[in-house]
Parts: sequence; structure tokens; C-alpha cells
Amino acid sequence: MIPFLDLRAINAAHREEIMAAITRVFDSGQYILGKEVEQFEAEFTRYCGVKHAIGSGNGLDALTLIIRAYKELDILHEGDEILVPANTYIATILAITENRLKPVLVEPDTSTYNIDVNRLEDIITVKTKAIMVVHLYGQVGYSQRMQKIANAHGLKIIEDCAQAHGAILQDKRTGSLGDAGGFSFYPGKNLGALGDGGAVTTNDPALAEIVRALRNYGSHKKYYNQYQGVNSRLDALQAAVLSVKLKYLDGENEKRRTVAEFYLQHITNAALVLPQPALHRESHVWHLFVVRTENRDHFQQYLQDREIQTVIHYPVAPHKQEAFSDWDTQIYPVSEALHASVISLPIYPTMTLEQANYIAAACNAYRL
Repeated sequence: MIPFLDLRAINAAHREEIMAAITRVFDSGQYILGKEVEQFEAEFTRYCGVKHAIGSGNGLDALTLIIRAYKELDILHEGDEILVPANTYIATILAITENRLKPVLVEPDTSTYNIDVNRLEDIITVKTKAIMVVHLYGQVGYSQRMQKIANAHGLKIIEDCAQAHGAILQDKRTGSLGDAGGFSFYPGKNLGALGDGGAVTTNDPALAEIVRALRNYGSHKKYYNQYQGVNSRLDALQAAVLSVKLKYLDGENEKRRTVAEFYLQHITNAALVLPQPALHRESHVWHLFVVRTENRDHFQQYLQDREIQTVIHYPVAPHKQEAFSDWDTQIYPVSEALHASVISLPIYPTMTLEQANYIAAACNAYRL
């Protein structure tokens, strides 16, 4: 079986360094915040090209903390609207609703799966205060046109970078393109921990200061609480592991690009719609390689029978989820069509071209 994602192999490549880092944390006796977290935050700050990176418990919390901090700064308020892709993972939307703001769903561009910038201005109202741009599947969703629209209407741009660690647009990495960015270090991400983890990135010192307090019970100083915060701290153990793996992120992203480019060159079956990467090669880090086909379930079973594991990202559109049953009457035909037809092929840095070739050949032999 070719696994969809081989986490054992990915982490085994750095086993010696990771085990040394774990031992160092174990021996230190300091497991919450402290030196290891500070070191990773400093390294991730430099990597992303921002002034501040603040570790959090997970990626959802990172996005939630950004919005909460903007509320504390009196920039966002309950009931304000945030534009968000209609086809994103539900975590993006939960960060908005958790703060009692209103998500306004925007249909995606079918060529990139990212938010359709052409639709933004028609949806903006006096209540619209931000755009939550998701770099879905690893491709940068931000653009200069989006920034111009945001500037014209006084909107913040919040990046959901959970799938796009290291992607670059015009010499700037994700997390530094908008006003603030939220990252997930879930184990399956391009930069993955050995458990949950996340981070907020920003160039705004006021936002960073509040996020740093909010993640730690609303406190800058122990037992003195300025805000009604939460407990969402990046573990020292995970920070140490991430410091090891960050050194190899660009190289592993390059290996992902090699597999993706092989697929793009060798999968020729007209029954499959392949992704369309942007002209700038570095703007896509291929967290996922997503194709579309009419009879997805049949195709998935076909590959399963040939020992190829696949995953669907995502089978149900957010507005069709039971959690948002009050949205069920809303219609987003582009998103609904995508959710009914997308399927993700295996892609990860330890894949061989022999495996990729086997998968491509199987895809080419498939018939509806």
C-alpha cells in the first residue's frame, strides 16, 4: 500500500536530532513556555520574515487569538463580518464564530481553489471588517489586488497559513503577506510537530503583545491577568521538535514540488481535472495534490484496489455541516461542486518517483 502520508518516514529522516531535542527538554525540567519556545518563536520569526511569532496550542487557536486580539484593540467587534472562502476547512470559520463575528462565505476560483478575488467587492458591506484568506492546499491565496481592495475598504487581511508553511509570493512568505497569520503544526502539515501546535505571526507589536498574553490566561506576569484569556501555549517539547524540522522545511517543500510536477507531467487522463498552480513556482508548497473527477467514490475505490491510499479534502462543505444547520438553505454551487468531486493523491517529501509513477499510471488507466 502506498500511504496517503507516511509520517513515520518523514520524521524518521530527522530521528537522531529529534530524539536529542526531546532528551534536552526532558533534562531541562522546563516543559511549559521557556527557552525552547522562545527559541522556536525567534527562528520562525526570522523564517517568515516578520517581527513577531507567538506559539499557540494549535492552528485553530492561532486564528481565534488573532480575532480576539483585534477585539481587544477595538478594531473588530461582535457582529462584524469577515469574508472567508466557502470551501475552506471548518476550523477557519470556527475561529470567526467563536469570537461572535459573522463569517460571510465567498465562492472559490476553480482554477486555484482559493477565494475568488473577483467576488469580494460585491459582498463587502459596512459591517465587513476583514478578509480571512486561506492558502488552501499549499498555494498562496493572497494577491496585490486583494490588498488594494482591503486598503480601499479599510479591511484587515488575516492569513490562514495552516497548509502553506514556506510558500512565497514576491519574496515574502506566507504569514507576512497580510496583517496577521495563523499557522498549524498538526503532525501532517508541511511543518508538523509530534502533536498539536500553532503560531501567530504579525508585524504589529500591539497585536503581538495581546496575543502573547491571551494565550497564557490573559497574563503577561504570572498571577496578574490583564485579559480574560485562555490556555493555548505551544509545549516546550513540540517547540524543540519544530526547531529541528524547520531547518529542513524548504528542502522538503522542494521534494513535494518535484512529486507534484511529476504528476502534472505524467497524469494525462481527461477524466481527471488536475490542479493549476500559479506561474510562480515558489508560491505553492503542495501540502495536498487535489484532483477532481465526476464519480469520486468509484475513483477512490479503484485506487484503493490498487493499493493507493487517498483522502478527500473535504467531503462536506461548511454550510452543509450540521454545526451550521442554519446555513443549510444557502447555496454555493461552486463550492458544492468542488466538495463533491475533489480527491487528494499521495504527496509527501519521502515519496519516491517510482511511487509517483505507479500512481500516475494507475490514474491514466482509470475509466469512468
